Amino acid sequence: MANTTNGPTQGGGADDIEAGRERWQRRYDAARKRDADFTSLSGRPLEPAYGPRPGAEVPGFERIGWPGEYPYTRGLYPTGYRGRTWTIRQFAGFGNARQTNERYKMILANGGGGLSVAFDMPTLMGYDSDSAHALGEVGHCGVAVDSVSDMDLLFDQIPLGETTTSMTISGPAVPAFCMYLVAAERQGVHITTLNGTLQTDIFKEYIAQKEWLYPPEPQLRLIGDLMEYCAEHIPAYKPLSVSGYHIREAGATAAQELAYTLADGFGYVELGLSRGLDIDRFAPGLSFFFDSHIDFFEEIAKFRAARRIWARWMSEEYGATSEKSLWLRFHTQTAGVSLTAQQPYNNVVRTAVEALAAILGGTNSLHTNALDETLALPTEQSAEIALRTQQVLMEETGVANVADPLGGSWYLESLTDELEAEAERIFAQILHMGGGRGTEHAIGPMTSGILAGIDNGYFTSEIAESAFQYQQALEKGDKRIVGVNCHTSTVSGELDILRISHEVEREQKQDLTERRENRDAAAVDRALADLLEGARKPEGNLIPLIMEAARAEATLGEICAAMGEVFGTHTEDPRF
Repeated sequence: MANTTNGPTQGGGADDIEAGRERWQRRYDAARKRDADFTSLSGRPLEPAYGPRPGAEVPGFERIGWPGEYPYTRGLYPTGYRGRTWTIRQFAGFGNARQTNERYKMILANGGGGLSVAFDMPTLMGYDSDSAHALGEVGHCGVAVDSVSDMDLLFDQIPLGETTTSMTISGPAVPAFCMYLVAAERQGVHITTLNGTLQTDIFKEYIAQKEWLYPPEPQLRLIGDLMEYCAEHIPAYKPLSVSGYHIREAGATAAQELAYTLADGFGYVELGLSRGLDIDRFAPGLSFFFDSHIDFFEEIAKFRAARRIWARWMSEEYGATSEKSLWLRFHTQTAGVSLTAQQPYNNVVRTAVEALAAILGGTNSLHTNALDETLALPTEQSAEIALRTQQVLMEETGVANVADPLGGSWYLESLTDELEAEAERIFAQILHMGGGRGTEHAIGPMTSGILAGIDNGYFTSEIAESAFQYQQALEKGDKRIVGVNCHTSTVSGELDILRISHEVEREQKQDLTERRENRDAAAVDRALADLLEGARKPEGNLIPLIMEAARAEATLGEICAAMGEVFGTHTEDPRF
C-alpha cells in the first residue's frame, strides 16, 4: 500500500490499537469543532468516539480502525459530525426557471445548505422545450432549461459564488454545466471560485437509467474534457458524481449498487489517468451518490464498506498517495422506490429511517424525499416536512455527537465485511469481461469491463434478475410493505398534489421563440460551426467551444445536435 499522510495502519494487538487511539486523539484535538452541546438529552457527557477498552486485543481491528484514519471505515474525519454536520441538500426543480427559483429561495431560507437541481425529461435528453420529443413533458419531472437565460432565471438573486450547487444530469451534463458557468459570469462571479457537483456519470445511464445522448466513447471524451477543464480552472468544483442511486432504484441489491458504483468510479479514475492527469490532483474532485434504502443496518454497512474499498483500491491499484485522493465523499438520497402511493403518510417514517441510516453511515450531504413524491412533484408543505426531517435528526436526536457510534458492533462489522467481499467478487467478474489486467486497454481494465458489460447486457440482466426475485418475495408475502401487502386498512384520504399546468409548456415555448428571434443568429451559427469543427478533431478540449455557444444563446438542443452530427447516437440492443 502506498504511504499516505494518515500514518501507518493499525493491527489488532493491544499496542497497535493504543497507538491508533493516540493518533486519533491528536488529530481530534487539532481539528476544529462546532460550538455545540455534546451531551445526551439527560446531560450525560459523551466521548467524541468510542473503541476497544484499553489493553484489549481485537483481531482484524485494522479493518475497522478509528474515525479519520485509513481505511476510513469509520468516516473521513476524526471529529465525525462534531466538526461539521452533513449538508442538507434538497433536490428540487419543477415547471419553469422562475417557479423553481422561488422553491430554491424557500429551501435556503429554511436552513438548506445547498441546492440540487432536478431537470425535466426533455432537458435530461438534450431536447429543447419546443421539440416534438418534449410534447407534454415540459416542467413535469424537473425544471425546463433551454438556454443560459433559463440558468439566469433559475439562480436569480442566488449568488453562485457563495452557494454550492449540484446538478443531476448526465447525457447533456457538459452543455448544461457550460450554461451554468456563463450564468455565473453574468452574475460577475469568477468561475474559479465556484463550488458544487455535476453528476455527469454516463456509465450508470447505460447500466440503469437509460438517459444517454451518444455512444459511450464520445461521452467519455466529453467527460475527460470536463475533468481536465475543472482540474485546471475550477479546482473546488466536482465534475463527476458517480451515481449508485439510479442503479439501486432500478432494482439492484445493496451489494450490486456498491460494486457497480465503485467500478464506475474506478473507470473514471482510469479515464483521468489516460488523459495524463495527476491522480492526486483530480481524484479529490470525484464524489459519489448513493441510495439509502429501508434495510437499516445493511445500508449503514454499505456506506462503510464503500469508503474502505475505495481507499484501498485508490492506494493499491491506482497509486494515489494523498489522503484526500483516498476519501470517498458521498451524497445520499432516501429511496424513492421505497415510497408507496398506498397510505402515503407512512413515507414520512420510511424517509426518516433511511435518512438516519445515511447519517450513521457517515454521509457528507443528504436529500430526504417528500411523502407525495410517488404521486407527483412535492408540494411546498411536503417539501418542508422532508427538510424538517433532516433538521429533527440533526438537532434533536444526538446522532451528530459521536463519530461512527455503531462501529465495533458484531452485526454491523460482519455485514460490512460481507458486502465488501461480495463487491470484490463482482469487480473480478467485470475485469474478466474486459480481458483482465494483463490485456492492452484503450483507457483501463475496469473501463474495458464496464463497456463490455454494457454491450453484452450483463448489468441490465443482473439488475433485472434481482428486481424479479424481490418482486416474487413481495407477492409471496416473504417481504412485507406496510399498506401494500400487510396492514392495508387505513383512515387516510387522498393527498392534494402539485400539478404542473399546461401553461408552463406554452409559456416556455413562447419564451424560447422570443429568445431565438432576439439573439444574434450569425453569432450562434459561428459558435455552432466552431463546435462542430472541434468535435470532428480527435484532439482539443470542447468546453471553451461549448461555453462560446452558450454565451451566444445557442440552445441546449442546438448544442447537443451539433455534437451529435459527429458523435452519432446510441441504441441499446433489447434483451429479455
